[in-house]
Amino acid sequence: MFSACQLSGLLNKQPSARAKISGSVYYPEISGWVIFYQVKGGVILIAEINGLPHGGDLCPASVFGFHIHEGSHCSGTADDPFADTGAHYNPHHCPHPEHAGDLPPLFGNQGYAFMALFTSRFSVDEIIGRTVIIHSSPDDFTTQPSGNSGEKIACGHILSTY
Repeated sequence: MFSACQLSGLLNKQPSARAKISGSVYYPEISGWVIFYQVKGGVILIAEINGLPHGGDLCPASVFGFHIHEGSHCSGTADDPFADTGAHYNPHHCPHPEHAGDLPPLFGNQGYAFMALFTSRFSVDEIIGRTVIIHSSPDDFTTQPSGNSGEKIACGHILSTY
């Protein structure tokens, strides 16, 4: 397993893969990176996102669905700018929320989100060429097949850094 003490050394190394995140035409202010490190026992995923929608009231809607999708292109139609990303990455045909691509939600802080996660649901090699999606609403972790996470508002194509 990967220990928290090893994280500081890992951050000085080149990640195994990365995805540059860009918002849809309806959310052009969203940008950021998701990086992936292959480590013993799994993958460290680190996400840093700016420009997320946020409200000014005491209870802003600032929790976003976050998934790896099976598709290989951040393209689509006028109604769904990221339609070509397909469904959640799910090589073992598991029910939601047990898809390999199901991730914890992103919590926005005045439009900014940061997350670090360790997962053994996939290896970096398995997700190279796939996409990372940010949705407008949090995943409910119940609704089939994809958690009722709402509109796809941002996307990134996962590329190897080697």
